[in-house]
Amino acid sequence: MLDDIYVDPAVAELRPDFAVLAMTAHGLRNGPTDERSRAWLEGASARAVPNDHERLEAWREAYRAFGAKPSRTRPSVDALARRLPLPEINQVVDAYNSVSVRHVLPIGGEDLDHYTGAARLVRAAGDEPSEEALGTPEAGEVVWRDDLGVTCRRWNWRQVVRTRITEETVNALFLLERLEPMSTEELKAAGEELADLLTELAPGVRIASRIIGSGK
Repeated sequence: MLDDIYVDPAVAELRPDFAVLAMTAHGLRNGPTDERSRAWLEGASARAVPNDHERLEAWREAYRAFGAKPSRTRPSVDALARRLPLPEINQVVDAYNSVSVRHVLPIGGEDLDHYTGAARLVRAAGDEPSEEALGTPEAGEVVWRDDLGVTCRRWNWRQVVRTRITEETVNALFLLERLEPMSTEELKAAGEELADLLTELAPGVRIASRIIGSGK
């Protein structure tokens, strides 16, 4: 699946500095938040950056570039950094939320067993199928989608219920999204940290990753 993940040239034109580290994890074990994942969240909460951090502002600028108002529909890491202490969801989501806040980059988690076709990041035509609660994307909006329709609106603002990671998730896709001033080396470091946490949860998990975009 990693080889088929696609970033549309129109997105790259909008933000030439964009890159995504896509990571698959097969053989996960998940469960309710426990002392271990709670400690990850607490550690990340203690290191949360102020709202005017340059990496948060880079994402706000990216949202404005396709017509979104980041004060109304916030980039995921911006919204997450304002929810302190970080919310407890489940062990796998706690893992990637803690890495997201520590490294100040958006991270999405998708249940691969509820995915159809490859993930691709595109600028919407405005007629893509989406869940009723999220509404239809606007023309030009940046969205993640699969063969069935939108999986995440406004780049990383809001995910559909269909592909959310739950306690029953066994196989997952993680999307770590980078803009400058974050370096590619920092993006890789965040991916390695997430891989370590997932391996701690499930020692037999099989992890693979690939960077797409920003000249990769």
